Amino acid sequence: MWATDADIPEIEAFLTPRAAQNMFPLNNLYSFGLNGDHLRAPVMWLVKQQGRITDILSITREGMVMPQCPSMDWSACRDALKDRDLIGVIGPADQCRSFLSATGLDQAETTLNHDEPQYELDLSDLIIPGGVGDIVPLAEASRAEMIQWRHDYEIEALNTPAEDALHVAETDYASYVVNKSHVVLMDGDTALCTTGFNARLPDIVQIGGVFTPPELRGKGHARRAVALHLAQARAEGVARATLFSANENASRAYQAIGFAYVGQWTLCLFKEPQRTHV
Repeated sequence: MWATDADIPEIEAFLTPRAAQNMFPLNNLYSFGLNGDHLRAPVMWLVKQQGRITDILSITREGMVMPQCPSMDWSACRDALKDRDLIGVIGPADQCRSFLSATGLDQAETTLNHDEPQYELDLSDLIIPGGVGDIVPLAEASRAEMIQWRHDYEIEALNTPAEDALHVAETDYASYVVNKSHVVLMDGDTALCTTGFNARLPDIVQIGGVFTPPELRGKGHARRAVALHLAQARAEGVARATLFSANENASRAYQAIGFAYVGQWTLCLFKEPQRTHV
């Protein structure tokens, strides 16, 4: 059944205990509203047994599928997917891989399709490493440099086509400045690393967009930037953090400031919008 505003309390009760797995659907729900007009506004298909939610399949207006379906009975979600353009799947790896296989979308051509380790941290255990620099809001760094960094991140981390990367970078930069979601580690006038929160709830944040230019890597800038940003969030009442790691070097950096491995996470982006008939 399609969710309505009347279902929001029950949706929150189902998703919030699993908040680290559901930062995107919860953040989108709070930021853009259920069934809203924004491209990232979610519609939600609910599966219930004995009157209680057992699974929620969230789909943004632009077609990103975000499953929180522990029972993984994809046939129960067929009406949610029928004749809907899908641009990708993101969420817990076991569910995403099962979903892709069950729908035949595992055969679709992709621009990005991999699993990453997910980490979590109780901010009372945060370790702030020494090093150079302090963080400042993104808007206080060079706009041109920060857009170039985001452009490079899009290509390196997300395989965004080069012809699209600049537009995406400019759009993201503007959003980050308005939302005050990202910061830059600065040593005087020199930018060293940028990091941000790509989803935020009252008591937990999700880190994303961590980027250090290649010539500045291996110096501990990323771990310091992330730790200082999390210390700010902790001072504002945030208790936990989660993130996904792109490689072993990043994993070691996150572990060095207290993060612990909790599972695998899938990000799958289709080259062209896909349709399925589960």
